[in-house]
Amino acid sequence: MPLEIGLIGATGIAARTMLAPATTANAHVRAVAASDAVRAKEFANQHGIEVVHENYAALLADPAVEAVYISLHNSAHHRWAVRAAVAGKHVIVEKPLCLTADQVAELEFAANGTVQVTEAVATANHEWQQVVRSFIDDSRYGVLRSVRTRMTFAEPVPGGYRDQPELGGGIFYDCASYWLQAIQATVGLDSETDAVEVTGESAFDGPNGVDRSFVATLHWPDGATATLHCETGPNHLSEHLFEFEEATVKLRNFLRPVLGAVPLNLVITPTNGNREVISFAPVAYYERQLTNFVNGTSDLAEAIPRIELMDAIYHDARRRATS
Repeated sequence: MPLEIGLIGATGIAARTMLAPATTANAHVRAVAASDAVRAKEFANQHGIEVVHENYAALLADPAVEAVYISLHNSAHHRWAVRAAVAGKHVIVEKPLCLTADQVAELEFAANGTVQVTEAVATANHEWQQVVRSFIDDSRYGVLRSVRTRMTFAEPVPGGYRDQPELGGGIFYDCASYWLQAIQATVGLDSETDAVEVTGESAFDGPNGVDRSFVATLHWPDGATATLHCETGPNHLSEHLFEFEEATVKLRNFLRPVLGAVPLNLVITPTNGNREVISFAPVAYYERQLTNFVNGTSDLAEAIPRIELMDAIYHDARRRATS
């Protein structure tokens, strides 16, 4: 039987990540609820969803709903993920899973080891991450010295939640989960996150004081670093550059498979030798993400240190901006 899913939020991202992939992932989107009941009904009619609930609480009370997908503004993720877990629903939450270390600790308590919780980081578990991890583990290119990630997203729609700090707006919260998951899968993030020092920098000069550009850095005791440069701008960008002693390893356009099944290429440039390209078969991120969730994948344990680090970086940037 397909997994019966309810949507908390009648959003464009919900349509892309849940509705189309459900046809191949042994899932069925049964119900939807939104802050605006009219919008929820219009969304349901447009996408053929059978049940429209008058509010989020009513959806969580629906005994036929086994799991929920939450795609609200960032500051609402924690509240409704906790309420869903308490209601015994499995939860997949659009990234970021929540915004603070305290929030993710509360969610862990609510899940109680019995509810499946997944942060919807669509780029997670791609084969390229395993390949780069093997380069680090066997030191074939020497010691890893740094990782540099660059991301540029389009300017957000004026007046939306991304312009509201109190709603979790800003470019860093849009990008941090992609970056931290990639670092976790390749370099590793110690469960004791105080083993990694963090810095954050932003002028917070966007509308209402949100960050339109942000630089985040992880510093390891051995001198290695991982840095995220993210900003809004006209030209979309998503790339990772791993700098080893004897080679650079670059992945461009790592977000492209959100558009559908497309290949990715890992470009290896040794300091002495010929460039090598490792090509990966086309993957559609959203289809794979939902399939993994339906099959029982939960990444709460992995998400906890990511959220803790994200929280620490953001607060360091705020402290620097006001000092």
